[in-house]
Amino acid sequence: MTDNQKNKIALENRAEDGNKLYSPSTARNRDPIRDVFLKFMPLEGKILEIGGGTGEHAIHIASKLPNVVWHTGDPDETSRASIAAWIKDAGLSNVKGPHSIDVRAEDWGIETEAPFDGLVSINMIHIAPFTAAEGLFAGAQRILAPAGKFFLYGPFSKGGIHISPSNEAFDQSLKSRDPRWGVRDIDADLLPLAKKNGLILQEAVEMPANNLSLIFRKS
Repeated sequence: MTDNQKNKIALENRAEDGNKLYSPSTARNRDPIRDVFLKFMPLEGKILEIGGGTGEHAIHIASKLPNVVWHTGDPDETSRASIAAWIKDAGLSNVKGPHSIDVRAEDWGIETEAPFDGLVSINMIHIAPFTAAEGLFAGAQRILAPAGKFFLYGPFSKGGIHISPSNEAFDQSLKSRDPRWGVRDIDADLLPLAKKNGLILQEAVEMPANNLSLIFRKS
C-alpha cells in the first residue's frame, strides 16, 4: 500500500503487520475512550461500531465487556482487512465483523440484528461529508433499542466557537483537504440532528487533546 493510498484512509501514518494496521492516535486515546465507555455505555447486550478503522478500539473495549457482543466494521476495504486480522489474533468470541456499512445508506443491512443497546462512532464525522453525520443519527434512531445509547467521540466546537486554537487549525486543515469535511458544532450541527431523530445529549465528557466524548440516549 502506497503512502497516497494510506492518506485516503486516515490522517496519520499507520504501521503495518500483515493486514493489521496500528494507529498512533488510537494508542494515545484508547484508554481514556474505553474508560468513558465503561462508565456511561451499556455493559451487556449488543453494540454496533461504525467506522471501526484499524479495529483496535473494538478489541480494546470489547475485551473488557464479556457480556457484550460487539459488531464492528468499516466501508473501507483495507480497514476491514485490518479489523478481520485484529479479531482473529485477539481470539475474542464476542467481537463480530467486519461489516461494510456506509451510514449514508437508508438501509444499513444490519437492521435484522436490531435492536442494538449501543452505537459507537470514533473519529469519523469530521473526516466525512455532513451527510455521513445525518445518516449516522438517522441510523441511531432505526437500530437502537428504547433508551439505547450512542457514543460519539472526536473534536467538536460549541456554539460556533472552537475549544482550542489547535482545533481551529485542525478544522482549517480538514477543509483544505476536502471542503465537505470539518469539525462539527455541537449546538448548530449535532443537537438538531439529535432532536430530529429522537436522541437526547446525556453527557459531554472532556477528553485529552481537546476532544470530547458525547453520549446520546434514545428517548
